[in-house]
Amino acid sequence: MNAMLSAFFNSPDAMIMLTGALVGIAASVLGTFLILRGASMLSDAISHSIVFGIIIVWMLTGQASGPVQIIGAALTGLLTVALTELLTATRRVKADAAIGLVFPALFSIGVLLINIYARDVHIDQHTVLLGEIGFVWLDTYEIGGYLVPQAVVWMGVMACLNLAFVVGLFKELKLATFDAALARALGFAPVLLSYALLALLSGTAVAAFDSVGAILFIAFVIVPPSAAYLLTDRLSLMLVYGAAVAIVSSIAGYWLAVWFNVSIGGMMAMMTGACFVAALAFGPRYGLIAQDARRRARVAENAARTLAVHLFNHEDDPQAKEENVTAALREHLHWSRAKSDAILAKSLADGLVTRAGDTLLLTDKGRTAAREVLEPWARAG
Repeated sequence: MNAMLSAFFNSPDAMIMLTGALVGIAASVLGTFLILRGASMLSDAISHSIVFGIIIVWMLTGQASGPVQIIGAALTGLLTVALTELLTATRRVKADAAIGLVFPALFSIGVLLINIYARDVHIDQHTVLLGEIGFVWLDTYEIGGYLVPQAVVWMGVMACLNLAFVVGLFKELKLATFDAALARALGFAPVLLSYALLALLSGTAVAAFDSVGAILFIAFVIVPPSAAYLLTDRLSLMLVYGAAVAIVSSIAGYWLAVWFNVSIGGMMAMMTGACFVAALAFGPRYGLIAQDARRRARVAENAARTLAVHLFNHEDDPQAKEENVTAALREHLHWSRAKSDAILAKSLADGLVTRAGDTLLLTDKGRTAAREVLEPWARAG
């Protein structure tokens, strides 16, 4: 067992994928609530504005990483949200515009401070934006005799904190997300929950920036929950699916990056997009294929009702034998042979119509369907 763990922690491949998976889990469980609240771009704002918090904490403490930086980033995230809400409260600036004003200002101040005071320190805007997940296995802590990458430790801590927050306050977060007014009336303090959520998001961002950078972090916050949203309407399953998408994207992205000799972080982000496209295409309810299938089914149902109405209108007609035949359908309803044959086959299968030689006859079910179209008030009654 010890040999297996030692081999696991000494494997650069495993540590890179584990780091990506932990970032994805930590980011996606929080990103789910941002997606549902329509505030996903706050992750972009916070991930850029924490540059300001990082340099301020370094100037005060001399530490470029660790818990102090996470706390500083959390406070910077809250500052971003507070300034955004302050601008929005003036009613002269919309929420999206306020975000666009606040985070570039904090980000640019952070970049200027880095250029002035931290030229020779391993902290720069390139690192914050892009990171380098391929080297996470080089910086380690010795824990229980094992050399564990620092990124794995800190992302593991943040993933556990985020999961504990979401699981422990699941009902409160759910209510505050879908009905903030009711949550406030019940004393759940939705504003406080929102600030706690964004503080954790900020801490996760700074824990992730040195390994995966802001770009991949934003992708993990937004894309996996968005893909999960296309797969289910249940919040609990959405959280699970989002984390699963992040894990799959991390593993597949790493091996594809090695195969094509390209950026690992970029390929992981690309794989989150591929998972989203797959969910968009094949989702059981909101997927494009499923929607197209339902649309085609509705068209076929309407055509079958049209056939039932046509037969019903001519049912007692002396010329019924001439009107209620397949050839007349093509002439009167302007259907092609293929369409009339397909609709007739569906109507026969659904029990709306029977056949007596060339003549088409309505069943009781078909007659009822025709009356529902022609006499909707009777159905309502």
